[in-house]
Amino acid sequence: MIEVKDVFKSFGQKEVLKNISASFSPGTTNLIIGASGSGKTTLLKCMVGLYEVTSGEVLYDQRDFTRLDFKERVPIRKEIGMLFQGAALFDSMTVEDNIIFPLNMFTELSHAEKHDRASFVLERVNLAGTNKLYPAELSGGMKKRVGIARAIAMKPKYLFCDEPNSGLDPKTSIVIDRLIHELTNELNITTIVVTHDMNSVMEIGENIVFIHEGEKWWEGNNKDILDSENKELDEFIFASKFMTALKRKK
Repeated sequence: MIEVKDVFKSFGQKEVLKNISASFSPGTTNLIIGASGSGKTTLLKCMVGLYEVTSGEVLYDQRDFTRLDFKERVPIRKEIGMLFQGAALFDSMTVEDNIIFPLNMFTELSHAEKHDRASFVLERVNLAGTNKLYPAELSGGMKKRVGIARAIAMKPKYLFCDEPNSGLDPKTSIVIDRLIHELTNELNITTIVVTHDMNSVMEIGENIVFIHEGEKWWEGNNKDILDSENKELDEFIFASKFMTALKRKK
């Protein structure tokens, strides 16, 4: 479980996050949603230590990440998988070498074990046989799946996904959403997805936190969200669905 308690984050005089508290359970696909500039990505970066919180706590199974120094955070970081917005693959490395990269950094597995692990996770994301390809030879959706394979290569307890459907067509987005959801349940991972994609919200949103102007404005699931009487959330939902409809018409 990941818990965020009374988190504030400021940059100089600008307060970006204000008293955010939320809990994210294992085996659950948790979504953080909100408009651009709402603070959702800042919250994710605070949770993984890319930003330091101004005040508050981030707990990984009761371990207060915010109070640990760099070396003390390493064991928790080894338990975290990250799927970045643009997949963030190394263009000069093969698919297999991209997946092995974190294994080289954080494990003492043998050469053969690393290659076996890479092949296993590639097969799990339906990319068997792509080991020796380079990112330039892959489609956008395939790159995202390689990113997921790399994120789960370390057998993480926690998985963070930053805008996983960015740049993908609706059909491929559904494939990525379902894959993330399946892996979350299968591996009992605490998964947190930052998104503004309403299709993702309705497809996999088991627990949803809506951030508005740096504050937690609403929390619920994809069954509750359409019946919300929260004005700002309703405006966000309408705008997102309207923009999605426009994109599909083009």
